[in-house]
Amino acid sequence: MDPVIVVGQGPVGLALSLALAAQDVPSVLLDEGPGKDEPRPARTVVLREDTAELVARLGFPAVHDVGLRWNGWRSVRRKQLVRAVPLGELEGAVQLPSPVHLPQHTLTAGLRAAAGAHDLVTIVPFSRIDTLEQDPHGVTVHTRGPGSTWWRGSFLVGCDGARSTVRKLLDIRFPGRTAVERHAVAALRAELPWPGEAVLHRSPPWRSGGAEVTARPLPDGVWRLDWLLPPRGELVTPDALITRIRDTLEGWCGETPAYDLLDTGVYTLHHRLARSWRSERAFLAGDAAHLLGALGTQGLDEGLRDAGNLAWKLAHAWHHGAAETLLDSYQAERRAAVASRLRAADQSLPILRGGAGLRALVPGSSRGHDTLLADGHLGCGPLGAPPSYAHSPLSPRSTEAHATVGTLPGAPVADVRVTATDGETSRLRDRLDRGHMLVVLVAPGTGVWDRRHWLTAGVMPRLVDAVEALPARAELLVTESYPGATAHTVLLVRPDGHLVAAFGGVRPGELFAAADTARGGAETADGDDSRAPAGSDRTADVN
Repeated sequence: MDPVIVVGQGPVGLALSLALAAQDVPSVLLDEGPGKDEPRPARTVVLREDTAELVARLGFPAVHDVGLRWNGWRSVRRKQLVRAVPLGELEGAVQLPSPVHLPQHTLTAGLRAAAGAHDLVTIVPFSRIDTLEQDPHGVTVHTRGPGSTWWRGSFLVGCDGARSTVRKLLDIRFPGRTAVERHAVAALRAELPWPGEAVLHRSPPWRSGGAEVTARPLPDGVWRLDWLLPPRGELVTPDALITRIRDTLEGWCGETPAYDLLDTGVYTLHHRLARSWRSERAFLAGDAAHLLGALGTQGLDEGLRDAGNLAWKLAHAWHHGAAETLLDSYQAERRAAVASRLRAADQSLPILRGGAGLRALVPGSSRGHDTLLADGHLGCGPLGAPPSYAHSPLSPRSTEAHATVGTLPGAPVADVRVTATDGETSRLRDRLDRGHMLVVLVAPGTGVWDRRHWLTAGVMPRLVDAVEALPARAELLVTESYPGATAHTVLLVRPDGHLVAAFGGVRPGELFAAADTARGGAETADGDDSRAPAGSDRTADVN
């Protein structure tokens, strides 16, 4: 079968090609650029726990070393500390993991090195597509450049940014809002009073502070400073930016400390959402499909989630054919998740940036507003929490056999320690993105039992038979405990780590039905209906 064509060698395109390669799917990665990025210290990315771990699994484990994990978050208003949150600690009953902050060119270089070392990824620079044709069996594109040629692929994914050529060739509209926020940005090396902590300072009490300034630490003593600019296009001259830097550092430190200015810029943030993310065998992902970024929301985080979501579905289709439901679920899940994020930001902006009239209608003090502002940065609430796909077409209907656990159906699973049937132990998330589902049995005491005993004891033989009979290949794992689950609870987990369903005990028929729904039903490549009744020995391999 022809490889998948991925257009765009940014972090999202590279991650998608690596995720496909991890599931034995070849890809051709086309990009109009030279295949390397100019270092821009002021252009940085903030990766949440789930996306940082995805990047590490895909071949760039050093992301945890080359990025900086914040150890805290401070919200300040005028001269008063409003909120201080230790990250990686418990705040009430909610654990707030530390995000990873690093320059985008560092992330891209790490992913590109991993892709370049993989036999299943072919990187082709200086290749701008100008023609895209589709038929029932694949996609054909023409590229212009030094190696002008035609390419044939099984599927195509446009990860080619906000001005996506793929989106334009597919004639997909990209409506939204222009210039939602503008920020002056500086990357500098200096000693600030809060080493390792990110700071959001509203209404700073110095002349050039403006409405809001944030300071977010990077590795090697570097900080990224962002000043929120007025919406009406204030001109930011080099002298004006230097004044902002000096005034801000003096306001925080008492006097302007020595600093090394590394990079500056003015960024304008837009909110846009493509009308469609799929057109037959062509898909959109990352900035080609959506733009966001106001109030601390992270567009690249969402783009990496696009890649993780789409990769296992394309892998299933590439190896075995796939039901239209499975391919359509990419748009149903990811577009709805990003639309919800944009809607939350658009509803919050008038409250946080607007006049006192609307602000007066919203209950809560400035402390509540600062909490809302922090959510996008910290990965909490509607502005930042990892998405849940409870209403996905891949979600089975709830039945009496389903059990309630600490994770809702459609949400990302907890990262518990698990043991495979061969005795290997790992974290649950380390088993993700391999193209197959996971079946996890909660069995207290297995950690101290000899594997030879628990494999043949209790419910295990029956569960082994049920897993082998599933319509999609699945790996059987055992865990000592899972939040909210009782002994002998069985969890069915998608390849991308979202919970399909939990069952109170071994229920082969219900487990089969849930797995069949989660893979989109019967494959349609050759018209064969691979559904089988519970207990049947017919199986279909997802890989």
